[in-house]
Amino acid sequence: MIAVQGFDGQRVGVLGLGRSGLATARALTAGGATPVVWDDSPEARAKAEAEGLVPEDLRLDKVLGTLACLVTSPGIPHLYPRPHPAIGRAMALGIPVDNDIGLFFRSLGQADWAAFDTPPKVIAITGSNGKSTTTALIAHILAEAGREVQMAGNIGRGVLDIDPPGEGGIVVLELSSYQTDLARALTPDVAVFTNLTPDHLDRHAGMGGYFAAKRRLFAEGGPDRAVIGVDEAEGVFLAGQLAQGPMDDRVIRISSGQKLESFGWSVFARKGFLAEWRKGRQVAACDLRGLVGLPGAHNHQNAAAAWAATRALGLAPRDIEAALASFQGLPHRSQLVREIGGVRFVNDSKATNTDSAAQALRAFPRIRWIAGGLGKDGGIAALAPDLGNVVKAYLIGHSARDFATQLGATPQEVCDTLDRAVARAAAEAQPGDVVLLAPAAASFDQYPNFEKRGEHFMALVEALPAG
Repeated sequence: MIAVQGFDGQRVGVLGLGRSGLATARALTAGGATPVVWDDSPEARAKAEAEGLVPEDLRLDKVLGTLACLVTSPGIPHLYPRPHPAIGRAMALGIPVDNDIGLFFRSLGQADWAAFDTPPKVIAITGSNGKSTTTALIAHILAEAGREVQMAGNIGRGVLDIDPPGEGGIVVLELSSYQTDLARALTPDVAVFTNLTPDHLDRHAGMGGYFAAKRRLFAEGGPDRAVIGVDEAEGVFLAGQLAQGPMDDRVIRISSGQKLESFGWSVFARKGFLAEWRKGRQVAACDLRGLVGLPGAHNHQNAAAAWAATRALGLAPRDIEAALASFQGLPHRSQLVREIGGVRFVNDSKATNTDSAAQALRAFPRIRWIAGGLGKDGGIAALAPDLGNVVKAYLIGHSARDFATQLGATPQEVCDTLDRAVARAAAEAQPGDVVLLAPAAASFDQYPNFEKRGEHFMALVEALPAG
């Protein structure tokens, strides 16, 4: 546990009592503070009481007025579309509002760090797509190289729940825009920006606010090295703002598809090959085409980001290349479940929007595509340019018939349930086909989350006969 520093003997509010909220309360207690906890859910308050915490209604001025700070969970709105009442009142009263990420950076450096020959480091990853895979890949590379590494944030453990890092230890954090937007302290040693596509726009009042939340990790965090994906205009802008000029190697530009040979430091992937360039010459290269855990151009961008981040910490190219080959990928993200008679079954249940589904559709030839669920605004119309590899679509869930009307001439079948879709796709698939679950929709019509949907798909595939 990272004991929270700076609030010894003071009362600190904790709003939201999920995983991060409870971990925050424990870390505050370890640092000598008194956590004052609240959740709008009676069940969550009861769980906190079972841990010995005493809920007090943080919506009341008489409670807020006793606090040195209010710490909120990332899922609770603090500005758009409207602040939670407790946060709105705290801000009106001038009470600082923070989150567990801010407390983590505020509290990470311990007194015993002065005795370390190699102080611990923090790598923080943000972006729209690929940040979970990039985070896990960086942690995997470091572990394979024998480094002490912990993974936390949006993936793995809560940031305050990890162990204090030791000599040369590295903490790898996945950070969402909800987390970077509010944190009062952001001081990573290496910060990574993967890409930017529309998401969470209601929470940030549009793309400008969404990008601004991501940008805080770099503009206010002041990392020693910034790894920036430049395949969108926002990444090009951010890299330009951070660098003193094209040869400034504190900024490492990355791309999937572009050559980046004119910069101080760059890593890019094209046609399945990764190249690292420094000051006008190539210094390393890697063949990505056979990597089972990293299929497709979007995963090659993740590989470029992980390569750049770990090179920034001094790892050798040969060690990174070996670790890339042993990476198995994350569950529900282009995950190879099984191959039966030359047919591959791939679980990409995490593809809950059209941008992530498009990446999956571009990654494989001859796709039998299982799509549907609780569709988002616009349905799947934006995927029209990416349907060339789709042999047939098998549509499920609430939006199955809406999706069917948007598929045009693409062969399709409304299956309603995942059980029927898997059965029909398996029955019709030919050697060389890929049966791909990439729903382009949320899961909440039939499943509590995308993980449960992916687990059901995997169970159905495992139950298929060997052929």
